[in-house]
Amino acid sequence: MSKRIAIIGAGITGLSAAHYLRRDYPDAAIDVYEQSDRVGGKIKTYRKDGYTIELGPESYLGRKTIMTELAEEIGIADDLVTNKTGQSYIYSHNKLYPIPGGSIMGIPTEIKPFLKTQLISPAAKLRAGLDYFLPVKPMHTDISIGHFFRQRLGDEVLENLIEPLMAGIYGANIDKLSLKTTFPHFKEQEEKEGGLIKGMIAQKAKNNADKKVTVKPKGQFKQFRHGLESFIQTLRDSLEDKGVQIHLNAPVQNLVEKDNKTILTINNEEHEYDGVIVTIPHQHFVKWFEDDLKLDYFNYMPSTSVATVVMAFDKDQVVNDKDGTGFVIARTSDTAITACTWTNKKWPHTTPEGKVLLRAYVGKPGSNIIHHKDEEQLKQVALNDLNKIMTIKGEPEFFIVTKLPHSMPQYEVGHIDRIRDIQEHIDQNYHNLIITGASFDAVGLPDCVQMAKNASDKMIEYLK
Repeated sequence: MSKRIAIIGAGITGLSAAHYLRRDYPDAAIDVYEQSDRVGGKIKTYRKDGYTIELGPESYLGRKTIMTELAEEIGIADDLVTNKTGQSYIYSHNKLYPIPGGSIMGIPTEIKPFLKTQLISPAAKLRAGLDYFLPVKPMHTDISIGHFFRQRLGDEVLENLIEPLMAGIYGANIDKLSLKTTFPHFKEQEEKEGGLIKGMIAQKAKNNADKKVTVKPKGQFKQFRHGLESFIQTLRDSLEDKGVQIHLNAPVQNLVEKDNKTILTINNEEHEYDGVIVTIPHQHFVKWFEDDLKLDYFNYMPSTSVATVVMAFDKDQVVNDKDGTGFVIARTSDTAITACTWTNKKWPHTTPEGKVLLRAYVGKPGSNIIHHKDEEQLKQVALNDLNKIMTIKGEPEFFIVTKLPHSMPQYEVGHIDRIRDIQEHIDQNYHNLIITGASFDAVGLPDCVQMAKNASDKMIEYLK
């Protein structure tokens, strides 16, 4: 008799898990349950009048190849496009500064560009140079990203260069963000080479040596010609063609174990499974485990609320002579937005000729702005902030605001150790139950796909 597996959540993690299960365990009966009326989770693409606009995630990091490999498996790899390269900027001290060349996440690996940048004061450059002489101490416990980089490179380099880049990825307070969870390799390289800058130089040299052929650099990010949602729809079609059942408007009300089976209550009906993979945010699944104190962490684990504001203009409305892809904003700046992508420059295929497409990000850790303002107000906030940085004449031809409340889990100091304890507890106390997704340690889309494959592999081991 074939095993029955349920996947809760039809975002990229849930659909990818279903793909790998069907591929590697073809005899299983697979049900995917989604509480909303659509698949894809945060991935949503708006297509109209020649525009292809991402309302959620914009792209993925190409060097994490698992998502490209998945696109190849489902037959959509020919639609992949790479971003147009260009200078990226940091807005600080009321001015746009080019991100210095030769840096890795803001950490200098080349002396000349770092010395030439006006983003950092001469005193701060000297302070960063002390990294060569500071002793290296083993990390016996988790520390914050902020603590680590302040200690190695000083406050100004952290706040003006490193923090805007890293905080933009995680939507996090840099002084609470866990080093061990997010960027442990920085500490590993520091200890290995006797300093952070030395470690990054060694890493860069190794990366260059690993490249067998010297080619003109291409963009780091990948997209699909018809948007990320085209990838999701192709994945869904592939799953349904192979017999995977995808149930929309099917919220899971409860999850209990009985006689080595997992019973899901869905729309007041009980369904029995041999294995269950949970891929939804922690705010939704923690209610099923209210009597299990080991999972209580998810009741107080914080999340940041963010919004994207996309605005379309006629070309002559926007004065922007920078040849670049966009900018991030130092948190010392007086703005509500945290970054902006010049979408028509970074992704020319998304925008009709003669038009400009801007995508601003709103929402900082601890800010409730997206809860207190409506879409028109958030558009005006973004427009006002952008006019401090560039010149925009008049109102946009149209705008789209996408609110993502509590959508970015905060990996605060100690997070990964708590997660490992929770995973061990689940393994020991629940039968064929796997919980995965962004609440654990996945941020980018390829990370979600990788976690989905890991969950599939683990489930197959359980059931065989």
